[in-house]
This record gives sequence, structure tokens and C-alpha cells, in this order.
Amino acid sequence: MSRRCDLTGKAVLSGNLVSHSNRKTKRRFLPNLCNVTLQSDILQRSIRVRVSAHALKSVDHRGGLDAFLAKARDEELAPRVLELKRQITKAKAEAAAAA
Repeated sequence: MSRRCDLTGKAVLSGNLVSHSNRKTKRRFLPNLCNVTLQSDILQRSIRVRVSAHALKSVDHRGGLDAFLAKARDEELAPRVLELKRQITKAKAEAAAAA
């Protein structure tokens, strides 16, 4: 399982650990990933995703998973979540056509 956020694409970064004497050794900056279950209002089901804490705050700020995916760019989404976005878009179009 890769250390990458399913919603924002945030991944591991590398850098230097700099000591007091200014020696530099390689280190890794790991994202704060959480396994969460998010609810899709349009699809009426829950989805388990691995997201960063920052993405979880963004989902809450935008008004839920459906609103977040509507604004998200396709390049930064994981393939499984991209398929979910397509399903949500299709369900929205069908609901609009029925109304």
C-alpha cells in the first residue's frame, strides 16, 4: 500500500535533517494518513478511503465527499476514487434529468 492520499495525491517527500553543526542526512517527510469511511449522499453508500488529515478537513469544509469530488482535479485522485467521481457525476445527471 503506497503512502499517498487518495483524494489530494499528497505523498512522501524527501529532504535533509540538518544538525546543529550543519551536517545534512537524508530523511523522509511522511503524510499524516488516516483510514476513514466517508458517506456519499448521492450514491447512498459509504466509501473507505485512505486520506491525509488535511484532505479530511477539506472534505468537511467543502460540504462532504460529493462536493469535494465535484471540484477535485482528476490528475490528483486515485483510480478507485476517480471511478467513484464518475459514478457520482452520472447519478447527478440522472437525478437532474428525472426532475
